[in-house]
Amino acid sequence: MSHTGFIEITVGNHLILHGFDEGNREIIEEVKVEKPSKKLVAISRILSVSEKYILTSYAFDRLIYWEYEGTMDEIKMKLV
Repeated sequence: MSHTGFIEITVGNHLILHGFDEGNREIIEEVKVEKPSKKLVAISRILSVSEKYILTSYAFDRLIYWEYEGTMDEIKMKLV
């Protein structure tokens, strides 16, 4: 399977993982949005998909857990 291109998803609240502190605990920023919005995501940035989140890589070695609308099966169909 090729990992080029983009998929369109509707995302809302998200968690940004900035790294780890000296105790190896995650440094997480929780972002709440007023309403979901559509986003084009590079398929190559998707690290995993769960029933609640799409985990993507981000700038400066950060990760983002995006809450998304729809189902995991719908996301899988877009990736095939």
